[in-house]
Amino acid sequence: MKKKIIGILVTLTLITTSFISTALAEGGSTPPSGSPPDKPPEGFMGGAPSDSSHSGSADITYTGDTEYNADGSYKETSYTSTTGGENALLATSGTITLDGISVTKSGDESSESSDFYGTNAAILATDEAVVEITDATIETDGTHANAVFAYGSGQITISDSTIHTSSNNSGGIMVTGGGTLVSNNNTVTTEGNSSAAIRSDRGGGIMTVNGGTYTTNGQGSPAIYSTADITVNEAELISTSSEGIVVEGKNSVTLNNVTLTDSNTSLNGNSETYKNIFIYQSMSGDADEGTASFTANDSTITTKNGDVFYVTNTSCIITLSGNTFVTESDGAFLMAEGAAWGSKGSNGGDVTLILNDQTVSGDIVIDEISSLDMTLDDSVYEGTINGSNDSEDITVTLSADSKLILTGDSYITALANEDETNSNIYFNGYTLYVNGKAVDGNSEEVSTDIEESTVAETASSSAAAEENSKITDETDDSEENSTLSVVKYLPYIIGGTAVLATIIFLISKFKH
Repeated sequence: MKKKIIGILVTLTLITTSFISTALAEGGSTPPSGSPPDKPPEGFMGGAPSDSSHSGSADITYTGDTEYNADGSYKETSYTSTTGGENALLATSGTITLDGISVTKSGDESSESSDFYGTNAAILATDEAVVEITDATIETDGTHANAVFAYGSGQITISDSTIHTSSNNSGGIMVTGGGTLVSNNNTVTTEGNSSAAIRSDRGGGIMTVNGGTYTTNGQGSPAIYSTADITVNEAELISTSSEGIVVEGKNSVTLNNVTLTDSNTSLNGNSETYKNIFIYQSMSGDADEGTASFTANDSTITTKNGDVFYVTNTSCIITLSGNTFVTESDGAFLMAEGAAWGSKGSNGGDVTLILNDQTVSGDIVIDEISSLDMTLDDSVYEGTINGSNDSEDITVTLSADSKLILTGDSYITALANEDETNSNIYFNGYTLYVNGKAVDGNSEEVSTDIEESTVAETASSSAAAEENSKITDETDDSEENSTLSVVKYLPYIIGGTAVLATIIFLISKFKH
């Protein structure tokens, strides 16, 4: 009898263990809900679409709903096209003056002709046409429907006008093939992807922007995409999703007294990093290979996410004078490295950085296949240079009235300092290595205490508050999951309790 009772107890104990083990196994960590974020779409940043196949301009046929080929003046006239591959207004020769006009363009286009030659633009000036536009309203709503386009020998001057494009690959003002365009005090807004407000493509040209506001809201849509020579004076540039400015290949952007604000909340094409000013060579054939140029004078440049400058697969000259840099992220001031463009191992960035009467702060990161030639004239740099000691090609030149203020150990290969005592190099407890050897300098602790510090601190506080809120939400979710788990596994708990009660009853009866 005792053996039977013991056998029953063992069996019941195993059943109880099974109940508990099952509950524990199924009640473990719950996988996160939802699906992973989508990968960014493929395509170029703001130039030609990725499905382009190249053809010559000799193959292009232009069609306009309204066509002008002789001198003329037109006031308060409306121009419309709803057909893909057709301009609302096409000017092929003569001097055409347009005042108070309205232009609407719809109709999709998918061929390279629309971006290289302007065949689907609202207004196109080509051949020998000279077009002067004042007080216009221009709207486009079609893919590859750029608004105002100058190609080849075409020239456009547009002033005091409003331009709005709604669809993808639809820039605001644009030149290709050597076209010339002057924009005076215009308001330009684009909504679509790959739709720079100030846009250029194959063959480039010359663009001069004086005053106005230029805003982009789409992915891969910087305020400026340059495969041309572009100068902007006293204007406001805003990019809410993409980089602020992109310079591709042997081309240039110059800013004079400009306000540039960049958020860069989305990545496009091959991009893997967030940045404000992006200088590169895509190897698509849309921009000649060579040294790119970026110049900024007396401007305010705000970076809300990522690096201020990012250079890859090209050489460039960056010249800065009298600017204010506001950085609301923990990105580098300058990043030069190999990335997704070009041949791996030889696709770094070679940067000449010239600071004249300029104060900047932030790290400078140069990888092993990139280089930096940095010159300070009556300027201040605060940060860490090549802190990982990856690059073996960094030269720093200092005027006697410049300052180099370290925020971390820095490694360069050559130093030319007018102050032979290096008293203008402030170590702040760190070391500057020149070709592997620590150099002497000023041991006094100092900081520029410039605006970036305050802004960065504010951004950091906001980030901390957001993180605390996130932790609170996760805690609430955890407590909710715990409650749900108890309800879910209640049958196991009841079953286990019943079995244990039976065991206790049998033991009690056995003893008696």
